[in-house]
Amino acid sequence: MTLRRTTTVYLILAFATIASWFIGTEEADSHETLVGAVVITIAFVKLRLVGNHFMEIGNAPTPLRAVFETYVFGTLAVLLGLFLFM
Repeated sequence: MTLRRTTTVYLILAFATIASWFIGTEEADSHETLVGAVVITIAFVKLRLVGNHFMEIGNAPTPLRAVFETYVFGTLAVLLGLFLFM
């Protein structure tokens, strides 16, 4: 991975962290359920970025990438379902 790509992914992760903190603290009073769903989704986007770029799953064999992607999106779907409908 090139330095430019690493820096770009790092900046996206930092921005996502700050955005989720801001959304979670500033907007939580008015739209609790929506805010929670957005913060959970941001966390899983960050998980996918870290896995693909820093753990190099993006360069792994296709079956391993498929397992990782299925895990990320499946877990996100289950958590959002539990959060929104329970």
